[in-house]
Amino acid sequence: MSQKIVTRTTGLVDYKELETNILSSIREGRPLTGRDGALTPFIKRLLEASLEGEIENHLLAESEENNRRNGRNGKTLRTSAGSFELLTPRDREGSFEPQIVKKRQTSLHPELETKILSTFASGMSYRDIASHVEEIYDHKISAAEISSITDKLLPVINEWRSRPLQSVYPIVFMDGMFFKVKEDGHCVSKCMYNILGVDQNGRKEVLGFYLAESEGANFWLGVLNDLKERGVEDILIACVDGLKSFPAAINSVFPKAEVQLCIVHQIRNSLKYVSSKDVKVFMNDLKKIYRASSKEIAENYLLELEEKWECSKKCVKPHF
Repeated sequence: MSQKIVTRTTGLVDYKELETNILSSIREGRPLTGRDGALTPFIKRLLEASLEGEIENHLLAESEENNRRNGRNGKTLRTSAGSFELLTPRDREGSFEPQIVKKRQTSLHPELETKILSTFASGMSYRDIASHVEEIYDHKISAAEISSITDKLLPVINEWRSRPLQSVYPIVFMDGMFFKVKEDGHCVSKCMYNILGVDQNGRKEVLGFYLAESEGANFWLGVLNDLKERGVEDILIACVDGLKSFPAAINSVFPKAEVQLCIVHQIRNSLKYVSSKDVKVFMNDLKKIYRASSKEIAENYLLELEEKWECSKKCVKPHF
């Protein structure tokens, strides 16, 4: 990989300096979870759009009573992705009873969170989203309400799916999450990949959600070409969880990118060679390598690991 290339928005990029900055600033970048997490905005936006659909349908049903909107109430909602302020619309008569997040509800079930995030996935049609909405509401709302809520969600989802991206992402993570949906009366498990990019300032950004009908080369070519069409010109490191067809796909779309197995998966693979009684001590020694502040310090820790643990030559060294 060349040290510098010319990009559309940033001009010359010094990759050596960029690598140094990213490794230090990623520790201070936005986490996936928490108030400023990368996932919480999606949950907030979908919930608030759904509530808008709910109140519109409610006011339409009460049109003869001249009921109207009366601002919004804010409350803190806790989720596994972090807490945020949820704005719930009100009506003048006080007869509106929100369903997706009820009046005194202060937390969200993790399974519901996954279903909410999956509505942002590319490949979801209007009918798919409407079906998803029905599942999110546990089939307790009318067809008119489903339509009203879906109409509110669709512009939000489409705007986010097609938004332009930055030209360079030093690190991109491909991570799969599973959720259950009903198809033809049967409960099936589906995988959705969330693509998380780390920008040149160390900030994390969700680039896209993609439903994986399969994990073949064609699927990954579609994902990577979508990123390219939205403005991504270069990826330095793509961090994946051992996807066999991914390296060939990224090589054809972003030929300068390096593919690295996710550290979590590397550690899990390493533990296969360690007896259960030694796992805790081995992990403490192994983590020193990944947490080292420089390449030289990491190499010294690796040598110490090899001297102390015979199995490390087989299960750890191949990853470095």
